[in-house]
Amino acid sequence: MIDLAPLRGSKLAVLGLARSGLATTRALAAAGVDCVAWDDDAARRATAEAEGTRVAPLLSQDWSRLSCLVISPGIPTTLPKPHPVAAAARASGVPIVCDVELLAVACPRARYVAVTGTNGKSTTTALIGHILAAAGRRVEVGGNIGRGALDLAPLAEDGVYVLELSSYQLELLRSFHANVAIWLNLTPDHLDRHGDMAGYARAKFHVFDRQGPGDLAIVGVDDEPSRRAFDSLATKPGLRRIAIPTDLAFETGRLIEADGNVIDFSAAKALPGIHNAQNAAAAFAACHALGVSRETIRAAILSFPGLPHRQERVAEVAGTVFVNDSKATNADATARALSSYPTIYWIAGGQAKEGGVEPLAPLFGRIRHAFLVGEASELFAHQLEGRLPYTRCGDLERALDAANAMAARERVDGAVVLLSPACASWDQWKSYEHRGDAFRAMARALPGARPIGRAA
Repeated sequence: MIDLAPLRGSKLAVLGLARSGLATTRALAAAGVDCVAWDDDAARRATAEAEGTRVAPLLSQDWSRLSCLVISPGIPTTLPKPHPVAAAARASGVPIVCDVELLAVACPRARYVAVTGTNGKSTTTALIGHILAAAGRRVEVGGNIGRGALDLAPLAEDGVYVLELSSYQLELLRSFHANVAIWLNLTPDHLDRHGDMAGYARAKFHVFDRQGPGDLAIVGVDDEPSRRAFDSLATKPGLRRIAIPTDLAFETGRLIEADGNVIDFSAAKALPGIHNAQNAAAAFAACHALGVSRETIRAAILSFPGLPHRQERVAEVAGTVFVNDSKATNADATARALSSYPTIYWIAGGQAKEGGVEPLAPLFGRIRHAFLVGEASELFAHQLEGRLPYTRCGDLERALDAANAMAARERVDGAVVLLSPACASWDQWKSYEHRGDAFRAMARALPGARPIGRAA
């Protein structure tokens, strides 16, 4: 837990008592910092009260006595409509921050690596943490992945925080400074919260705030918003910039370093596809800038176990590999998975995002059959009609059984059964993790299945 003793003498309000909010109230209590908290959900309020947190409606507080409002990033502060408490804070001139800002205040001597982007940020964050740990560095990994910022261990100047940061979190930072900032890509997502792509890009660009001489910005430049972001960084004096286009980062199964050295990438089974080569190139650049040797980085990339729900190989049945890519909740993320395999039995569907699967048409040639589930079934069937054979399956279990049966009949070398939904999960599941966990368990329970991958 982070020691928030520097905040003693101030009074904070905390809005939102899920993972990050509870971690915040616990850290404030442990440091003896006065705080009052609220959540619109009664069960969450009860959990916080049971831990000794003072819970009270924030709208009735004397805002002139509050130093700041610590808000859970999922709660809107502007669009599509600000939460009333956020509106009250802004009207009173009270700063609105998130837990990552408190981490930066409490541990100013540590070094920070911040990773953002629409897709790939969790894998890149975890990979950097894995490499630094392999190098014997003191490292803590969290933020929008794994543990909340204030649940991490305190680090001094010999330690590195590697943080995945969402656009929501980045908008709530006031003093946080990344020694290494990584922007991977930008494609349409969360537009309800940011208004349009320009607003989304502005939110992401906060990852470079307060960077200057001696710092490093790493940018994947395959899309136009990312190229504009990279070019605009030229105005920051002394900031080092590295552009990582996919076509230079990856070539015939090899990761290309800036100086022309290569890594044979074919053995990195947990990092399939050209997009993961780009993620690995970003991780390589970040860790090398932090003083890790090329040899250590190479070995750690090849030993990286991967992350659950991100092209996670979970089982094999008679030569067909089952891949859990439940984290692919939009078409761009699914495109990355589809481009990674030559022969695919594709399970898709859920709560559709704008555009559905139409952007995936150039990759339909890799798909032998699509198995459609959830609310998006009719939309996807309409978009696939006459272009790709499909079956409406209704739910994940029926889709998995149907895909397994077809793969067993056809027995194509190198085939995969791929859950990459291109959809949110909330129509039938609590979360993408819930959906992916179910897929993993179902695949490993198939007759003749051999579990592979994590916890196999």
